[in-house]
Order: sequence, then C-alpha cells, then structure tokens
Amino acid sequence: MNQLVRPRIAASACPHDCPSTCALEVEVIDGRTIGRVRGAPDNGYTAGVICAKVARYAERVDHPDRITHPLRRTGPKGLGQFEQISWDDALDIVAENFIRAEAKHGAEAVWPYLYAGTMGYVMRDGIHRLRHAKNYSGFFSTICNNAARGGFIAGTGKLAGPDPREMARSDLVVIWGTNAVNTQVNVMTHATRARKERQAKIAVVDVYMNGTMKQADLPVLIRPGTDGALACAVMHCLFRDDRADWDYLKRYTDAPRDLAEHVKSRGPDWAAKITGCPVETIEAFARLIGERPRAYFRLGFGFSRSRNGVVNLHAASCIAAVIGAWRHEGGGAFHSNGGIYHLDIGLIDGGDIRDPSVRMLDQSRIGPILTGDSASLFDGPPVTAMLIQNTNPVVVAPEQEAVKRGFARDDLFVCVHEQVMTETAKMADIVLPATMFVEHDDMYTAGGSQYLLLGPKLIEPRGECRNNHEVICALGKRLGAEHPGFHMTPRELIDATLRKSGWGTLAELEANRWIDCQPDFETAHYLKGFAYPDGKFRFKPDWHKVPFGRWHTDMSAIKMPELPDHWEVIEEADAAHPFRLATSPSRGFLNSTFTETPTSLSIERRPEVMIHPDDASPLGIAAGDLVTLGNRRGQVRLHARLFEGVRRGVLISESIWPNSAFIDGRGINTLTGADSIAPFGGAAFHDNKIWLRKGDAGVGP
Repeated sequence: MNQLVRPRIAASACPHDCPSTCALEVEVIDGRTIGRVRGAPDNGYTAGVICAKVARYAERVDHPDRITHPLRRTGPKGLGQFEQISWDDALDIVAENFIRAEAKHGAEAVWPYLYAGTMGYVMRDGIHRLRHAKNYSGFFSTICNNAARGGFIAGTGKLAGPDPREMARSDLVVIWGTNAVNTQVNVMTHATRARKERQAKIAVVDVYMNGTMKQADLPVLIRPGTDGALACAVMHCLFRDDRADWDYLKRYTDAPRDLAEHVKSRGPDWAAKITGCPVETIEAFARLIGERPRAYFRLGFGFSRSRNGVVNLHAASCIAAVIGAWRHEGGGAFHSNGGIYHLDIGLIDGGDIRDPSVRMLDQSRIGPILTGDSASLFDGPPVTAMLIQNTNPVVVAPEQEAVKRGFARDDLFVCVHEQVMTETAKMADIVLPATMFVEHDDMYTAGGSQYLLLGPKLIEPRGECRNNHEVICALGKRLGAEHPGFHMTPRELIDATLRKSGWGTLAELEANRWIDCQPDFETAHYLKGFAYPDGKFRFKPDWHKVPFGRWHTDMSAIKMPELPDHWEVIEEADAAHPFRLATSPSRGFLNSTFTETPTSLSIERRPEVMIHPDDASPLGIAAGDLVTLGNRRGQVRLHARLFEGVRRGVLISESIWPNSAFIDGRGINTLTGADSIAPFGGAAFHDNKIWLRKGDAGVGP
C-alpha cells in the first residue's frame, strides 16, 4: 500500500510555435496528471535538451486559472464578466450568430481566425475546413515568417536546406536573426558541440547583446533592419580577398560577376555607417567566414520583423553561395525545412473544397479590418462574426488601439476557444474551454529540424475542455457544413493523412514516435542543382517569379533591389522619433503563452525597455524609472533598464506581456505597425521609430 508509484514515461512532441518542435518524454502520473517533461535523448535533433518553460509544463496543465467550462458574457466587453452555460447552449449561440451574420451580409462576414498556439495539424488547421465548407472569409497568414521564408526561397527556389544536425560538424556556425538561447535551444546544443569537438567558431548577428550573442566567439551587433548592408560588406571582403569559390559560383549560381561588381561599392566603411557596427568587426566577420568555408548559416525568423526582411535574408543566404559552403557537410544556409514533408492535409483543412474567389483577409491587419477599413476588407462586407482558436490577437497583433476598438464593436460577435482567460477571451461573447497538447491526439512537423512527430493524448482533459477538432465538427453539424473530415476522429485524420502523403500509417508512427524526413546529402545541399529550372542559386531573383505561395500583392507597384543590398524601406529614426524599437522574444514566455505561469512570471518580473546609458543620461532617465514610448500609433508606459548591449538609438523591449501588465493597459504592440511587408506580407514588429521620455510624457508628437 505504501509503495512509491513510478510515473509512466510517454512519448510526445512540443506543440508550440518554435522551429525545434522537440521530441518529448512526459511523466504521466495518472490519467489526469503529468509530472516533469524532458527532451527525448534518442531524437537526433532534440538530443535530450528542451527549454525550461516546456520542462515545467505541468504548471500550465494544472494552472488554477484554466478555463474548464463554457462561458457566456454577462457584462461589458473586456471586463471578464461571464456565467457558466452548457456546451449545447454555447454551440447553439455561436451557430445562430454565424447564421445571422451570413443572412445579413453574406458568408464573408464570418471570419474564422487562428494561428500557432498549437502547431499540430489537426488542432491548428481544422478550422479551415469549416471556413472552406461555408465560404467564410479566407485567412492570409502573415504574422510570423513570410518575409524570411520568401527571402530564403528567392535564392534556393525551395524552403529546405542542409540537415540541421550538421551544425555539429561545421567549422563555423553563423547564427543570424534568431536568439536561439531564448527561442530554439537545440541550435545551441549542436553549435556548442561543434565548438567542443571540432574547435569550430560561433558567430552571432543580432540587434542586442542577448544570451546567444554572449555565447559567441564573435558577436556582431547591428542596428535593426540593416542586415542586408552587413551581408553586402561581407561579400565585398570575400571577393576582394580572393575568398570566393569561383568554381562553385560558375557552376551553381546565376550572376556571380554581377554580384562581385555590385558589392565593390558596398564595403565595410559603407556598411558601418548603416549598421553601426565597427569596420574592424565587419572585417573580422568576413575573415572568419572566408577562412572557414565549412560554414553553416542558421538564418532565423527575426528577418521577418523588418520591412526589408525579405531582401535582408536573401542577402545573408547569398554569403553561403559565395564561399561554396553548400559543398561541405556542415555547410550551407538554412531557414526552415518546411518544404520537405509533402503532406496532403486536404482531409484536415478542406483545401480540396476551397473557393478561390472568396476574399483573403490579412491576419496582421485585424485592427484595420475590424474597424472597417474598406481597402483591408476589399470593399466587401464588414466582419460581424468570428471564431478564434490558438491565438490572442488583442495582445499579439499590431496596431493594438485599432484592434481593441474593433473588438469593442457592439455588432461584432466573437467566440474564443481558449485554455486560459486571455485578453482576447475577455472580449468574447462566448468562451469555450480548450484542451492542452497532452489532452488530445495530433501530429507535428518541425521547421527547424527534419522530423514528423506524433503527439498522442496522454491524460484526460480538465473539466469540460474539448479539443479544437471536436468544436469544429460540432459547429459544422449545426451549420450544415459538409466534408469527410467532419466525420473522422483525430486519429483517423492522422492515419489517412500519413497514408495519402506516403509516410506510412498511424500505427507505424506511434510505434516509432517520429519519422526522420531528411533528404539525402546531395539533395539537401542542392549538389544536383537548386530548385529553379536551370538549377542555379539566384543572386538576382526575379521577385515576380519567386516560388512562394503568394497572395494578392500587386508586385508591379513594388521597386525592389535586383541584387543583395540595403533596401531603404524601414522606419528610420527622425527628429520627432529619434529611437528605433525592437520587440524581441524573452526566455520565459513564448509570444503570449506562459505569461500566466508562476515560474515564468518570476523570471521576467515586469515589462521593461532596454536603453543605452548614453541615451538615457541626457533624458534624465535612471535604472528603474518609469518611461513613456510613443509614436503616431499610441503610447506605452513601462520601466527602464539601462543596458550597454545595444547600439545608440536602439531600444529593446523583450516579450509580449499581457496588456494588463502595463500601467495603462496598453501593451507593446500599441507601437507596432500593421502595414503589410512587401512583397509577400508580414508585420514589422522590430521596425518602429519612436520617441522616449521620462515618466508620464502626456501627448507626444
């Protein structure tokens, strides 16, 4: 009777929006409780290492503030006043309001809205099946990585690269545009292994001296949005110093002589003025790359946060081609392996019944859309009903003041399916309780590695929580939506999708835990040619023909650099707004997830802004002072942290804190713009010109 009950160790996969998509081992205490979460040691990429926040996932599963019953709003929007109701009543109310919206304005008045709170295919993408079956407004996904992804594909023709595990066999790992210590710890696992076993060097390019920069042999600190200038100066040095691999360039690239001539005028002196990085550091960076052509360029999502991000990432990726890094094991450039999985998810997302004439609304422009901007609505009907899953737009979307005004509309009905009471949920008319990843079945693919993984249901859901698939199917039935996917269980959808995609069966995946989908060396390194018809890497991409799944952008109106360059479209500081702000990811939070867990809160403490002491002193700002940041989009008050690890004129505010954590209830995305990044869409979260004042600044310029 007194014997210690040992937990069962079960296999799973991390569901969160991190490129690593770690293979997990979860302690299952009983049918309703989990213990410690660890990385799977026999997974070649995870290698037993996961981030601390996922390791303590039991804090989320057992959090006292989890939503466990359907709720109906009883007070004003945003105050969080709700009463408990039954699932049938809640779903009936949602269906009735969707039917009412369609009857008044047409089906496009309903906008199902989602993102990456879970990266599982069944629970993330099933909402599209309801959208397509009912011809509700489409969803153009822009808030994360369109610019970076498009910039990488511009060179290679495909979203794939060398095996990420090869970082451990590199002579130089260049980590550029990602704070891997905070956001994808496995990159550091393999990079530090290369340093230990091969005496490899680690170079890091970023906009502040974060945890990853501090681990670098060579940290390269630049101003936000100036990566293209740095890349051009590096290539200038490589050509100048006869470090370019001309045999490789002639065989595998499209315009090497044009590039060499182009960067002659873009040397370290030119780049230093743009980037703020000293000439000596730029020269040292170029020399390190030239001496170590077995170099792995790990290019991150940070490029997507600037208005010139697509050009910047393309420019950085070009360096690997100039030195012929792709020839070598442990060499080449990598952004994501999203192009290797060839999944047919039609049963999950209903893409086979999509009507292409239905308008596509831009995720990042939710503020202008909900406040009636006719251009954002394509002169179509207003959005008057929404179902929101896996995201928290009242906190994470740009132009927060417009987002809040939109959600406050009396004629907008909103249903939010959530795990905890976020600020988006507080704006809802109906709130439905959602499962967490250990409470449902799903499958995942890893952008940052090469695995397809299973995440099985391990424990029973809390209270009355239901998974996303159950909710979509229940609404589909009430709304008369027809598609085979509505009549299948999550496990049946996973099995059928695997079979259709040529990846075997669910039983096989369950037995093996994951599938290693990495292509062979020659394919991954493009040694048979890059993914363009002529097999050439593009230094000079035709941006009109880049094989990116683009939307409706009118390319004819966009003037882009023909060759790698510094594209002058960022929000440069000016007399009224002398600072540039980047809102970088923290270590304890993941976007707006984990902002409720006690340990993460104790680590992050409060919203702060990092200010160089030489910028703070003339303004009379001391450490811990309350300061106001502002621009034409609004104002935010938070506390100052003096920090020498930024270039003068650059401010850093880490993490996406809830709006309620700020003194005035206005979060950091009050200051970010919702204008669409050319040419593939996106949101420029790290590209904001602002003013800074001590204390309560009142009305700014």
